[in-house]
Amino acid sequence: MTQKVAFIGLGVMGYPMAGYLAKAGHEVVVFNRTRSRADAWVSEYGGKAAATPAQAAAEAVAVFACVGNDDDLRSVTTGENGAFHGLKPGSVFIDHTTASATIARELHAAAKTLAVGFLDAPVSGGQAGAEKGALTCMVGGDQETFDRARPLLECYTKMLRLLGPAGAGQLAKMVNQICIAGVVQGLAEALHFAKATGQDGEAVLEVIAKGAAQSWQMENRGKTMLRGEFDFGFAVDWMRKDLAIILNQARKANAHLPITALIDQFYAEVQNLGGRRWDTSSLIAPLERIRGGGN
Repeated sequence: MTQKVAFIGLGVMGYPMAGYLAKAGHEVVVFNRTRSRADAWVSEYGGKAAATPAQAAAEAVAVFACVGNDDDLRSVTTGENGAFHGLKPGSVFIDHTTASATIARELHAAAKTLAVGFLDAPVSGGQAGAEKGALTCMVGGDQETFDRARPLLECYTKMLRLLGPAGAGQLAKMVNQICIAGVVQGLAEALHFAKATGQDGEAVLEVIAKGAAQSWQMENRGKTMLRGEFDFGFAVDWMRKDLAIILNQARKANAHLPITALIDQFYAEVQNLGGRRWDTSSLIAPLERIRGGGN
């Protein structure tokens, strides 16, 4: 059934996600801080571009957001001209931003005062997953709200699950990012070792990818890591943003994450090498710099 929906934030993830809603036949209004990006989306998919998040939300039964961080999220929701000023009672706000559990609970409470449903629904799968409509979505919120939003979320997800009350989606995404950081660091050290010992890295990858060492990162990033190619994918700046959220939450929960904290510092080294926008697989770069004698 066609529904009127809005999508706020047309970055590398939001742009194709909103596109899948349009392909499913829904009437989509978009908002993006850089208007030319919204105009390009409308030119490709149809629909309309709004001047503010509040205008985008005005007629929507469901509003989606995928922005940068907690501050960006507050700006497009409860800030001046934010979507919460335009939401209709009975509508649903679905946040795909990777943000803190604190703001998820904050916005869930604010939405309740407006008789609006709220879900924190961060996703995993990267740009490729968004473009294929095959994302994994971890959701926090109320069952009734989730049930109403589910048919829309299924437009671009392959795995979708309600994991608990408000904030549960963000906490699950933190688990996801901890796992990714550890796997990428292990892969970086392994490939660095393979090169240092004169092995054929690609041949080794082909063999071990069929055994217990296999991972998404190995399959999708191993060969580009060997070639030192990082100009794509999920940026180091964004990973450090996520790790800061995780380490802050860990302190609150008295959870000890020594490896995660160490890898965060390795990512700081990548930033110092000029790799702020490099893919997260660039953890191999500081290791290769040391082997090559760089400072």
